[in-house]
This record gives sequence, C-alpha cells and structure tokens, in this order.
Amino acid sequence: SSYSTAHSAVRLHAYHHGSSSLETYQENQMKAISYLSVALFTAAVEVKSAFVQQHFSSKRFCRVTGPWIDVKNGSRRYVHAAGKNEVINSTEAIGMPNVIGSSASSRPINPSSQWGNPIPEGLQNFNKASIGFVKNALFDTIFKNESDDRQRDYARFYALETIARVPYFSYMSVLHLFETLGWWRRAKYLKIHFAESWNELHHLLIMEELGGDKLFSDRMIAQHVAVFYYFFVCMAYATNPTFAYNINQAVEEHAFETYDKFIQEYGEELAQIPAPKVAQDYYRDGDLYMFDEMHTSNSCEPSRRRPTCDTLLDVFRNIRDDEAEHVITMQHLQKTEIDISSVNSVDEETCVVFE
Repeated sequence: SSYSTAHSAVRLHAYHHGSSSLETYQENQMKAISYLSVALFTAAVEVKSAFVQQHFSSKRFCRVTGPWIDVKNGSRRYVHAAGKNEVINSTEAIGMPNVIGSSASSRPINPSSQWGNPIPEGLQNFNKASIGFVKNALFDTIFKNESDDRQRDYARFYALETIARVPYFSYMSVLHLFETLGWWRRAKYLKIHFAESWNELHHLLIMEELGGDKLFSDRMIAQHVAVFYYFFVCMAYATNPTFAYNINQAVEEHAFETYDKFIQEYGEELAQIPAPKVAQDYYRDGDLYMFDEMHTSNSCEPSRRRPTCDTLLDVFRNIRDDEAEHVITMQHLQKTEIDISSVNSVDEETCVVFE
C-alpha cells in the first residue's frame, strides 16, 4: 500500500509538472526516488511491526541479569532462569521437583520458547528421512570409495564438515539480526553456537590436513551445497528455531553414525597412523576453553572431556563423540521449558550459572 501511494504521487507530480526538458526530467527523477525511498522505509517498518506482533506480542521479553541455578537431572544438566528470589514449588510448572527458576509459560528462556513452535513427530521423522536420503543419494554416491585408499573417505568427511558448520553460522546470523533490531537478546546462545562452529571448523581442518580437499570438484560440490544450506537454515531459524534445531539434530545423528561405522570398519588401520597436529592442538595440547564451551550436557559437577589424541583412531573417536554432543545440545534447544549453559559457565562449588 505504501508503494502504491508513492507511485501514484509520482505519476500525479509528472502529470502536473511534466516537461520534455532534461532539467525537469532529472528533477522529476530525483523526486521519484525520494518518494520511493520513503515508501520502502514505510514498508519496512510495517513488515517489522507485523513480524513483532505475530511472534512476540503474546510472549514476554527475557533480558535476564542472573543468577542462574543449575539443576541436576540424571547425567544431564538443565539450567533454569531464576528471577529475584523466585522459587517454584509446584512440580507441575516445569515437571521437575524442587526447581529454582521460572516456568516457560511466564518467561521465555531460549529461542524455541521465544518465537518457536513445537513440530509434530511426523515432521521430525520426515526431517530425519530427508537428511538420510540426501546423504545416501548424494554424498555416499559421489564420494564412494571403491579402493583401499582412504582418500575418498576423507573427501566425503571434508564435504560433510563443510556443510555441518553452516547451521551454526545461520543461527548466529539470525540472533545477531534480532539483537540489532531489538527483538531478542541472549548472548549466551551466540557464544554456544560459535563454540559449536569452532568445533566443526577443527573437524574440517583435520580433514584438510588428511587431504580431503585436494580435488576441485569435491570443494565445489561441498561449498555450493553449503551456500544454499546457509540461506535455507536462516529462513527456517528466523521463522521457527525448533524446526531448524530438529533438522540439525538429524544431520548430527547421521554424522555420528557415519563416523562410528568408519571406526568399526577401519579402526585397526587408523590406530597405526599418528594424529594430525591440528587435532592434537585442539583436543589435547592447546587452549581447551573453546572445546569445553561447546559442551552443554554435563552435570552440575562437570567432568570435562579430556580425550586422548595419539592416533588417527583417537581423532575419529573424538570427532564422533563431538557429534554426539551436538545431538544432545540440539535436543535440549528444542525444549521450551529448559535453558542450557556451557561447562565454562558453571561454578562447580555453588552450581550457579552466570549469563
């Protein structure tokens, strides 16, 4: 409607003041550009207002200053938001006894509870089947290994890791956008997703050191799929983060299965090969802060992973276990009643988690 109004104004102006002279034509063009600029700005404001009304009007904004209380549930950690001395005594509020925090119905605490919607089991099964079909029909066919050389396997893993990083970039892009527009801000999710992308980056660096990126055709396929996947996940995450997290859960589950199968088939051979230096630096010898940051599934007394990294078998076991951690994080993030934090954010003595 804003565009139509501006367009009509331009036509009316041209009708009353039109001229064949160059000066008048240029003046009319400048005025037309001004009208259209105002129209585009007005339309953008209307779109923003409609989006905010649709996704955020019925939910409270959550700009939390802490503290955060860690609650044990078996071997996994669920972190609940605690307001000023708020204590939930009712176990029905979030389905957990003696929890200090606030219920999801009164205080959105993660992207899924803020602007996401639960997805039915049928769609979850469809997502998993679709990811499996793409993996089997595309990557397992293109990168099929018909010899005893492991290079085609490394090329396949290179392509998978190039694409596996993409969802975390998409999550951060949307979270940055929403924060810039003032719609939602939780810096901890930017931090966690960056740590996850950092983890996938080192998987990629390992595959490059093993020679997985030697062929131009392999790089081209992986990079083009990654670009398409980036924009797809951005749109999915902006509209329903629960759906986006579920898709990535399916991706990471297939990644876990792929590496586990590879280890079972070639474990003895891999055990004879030294670990690449980039793997040793990331898993053992370097600064392990970012490695710890991507772990969100430990207990209140976190037992930090300190994996061995002497052989290539150790490396692939570590990568496989990383994929399992990503699966757990994606599962947690689809739930609207819980919040997560990395092990670096947990005070092991007080169980308080700082934002």
